[in-house]
Amino acid sequence: MTDLVITQEGPADYAEIYRVTKLAFTGRPYAGGDEQDLINRLRDVGALTLSLAAFTNNELVGQATFSPASQSDGSAPWYALGPISVHPDHQSQGIGGALIKEGLDRLIERGALGCILTGDPKYYGRFGFELSPEHVPKAESQEYFQIKYLTEFRPQGRFCFHEAFYE
Repeated sequence: MTDLVITQEGPADYAEIYRVTKLAFTGRPYAGGDEQDLINRLRDVGALTLSLAAFTNNELVGQATFSPASQSDGSAPWYALGPISVHPDHQSQGIGGALIKEGLDRLIERGALGCILTGDPKYYGRFGFELSPEHVPKAESQEYFQIKYLTEFRPQGRFCFHEAFYE
């Protein structure tokens, strides 16, 4: 996708990120229905490490959220990916993948040890995420909890997503 531009979100993008995220998750069996609200909660408490916005022809078509995660062994920094959304009219065009790759590159620049998420292993496996049942947070599914290591370090305990995920 040659006309794709990915930037850190700005205040002018908030309403459109909310709208696109809601559209992207509406009717999805894996959706909790509050993904757009979660982004706002993370933003409100200063826990949006990265909120990348994807534009084509100056239209916001996707967004990826990266927030701090914690590890019970005390190692840091760890981050969580999600929600990530692409407008339904622009899905299956590589936008989500571009957002993930850009976000992971930026996390590496920040010295991140790794990134966690709960999602479809078939999709996220292509970006180097792997199932990690030994590290799954309480209240999360072993079938979908994944990690991508960004260094050689391997943690010893369980992860926890930011508390905004559970409000």
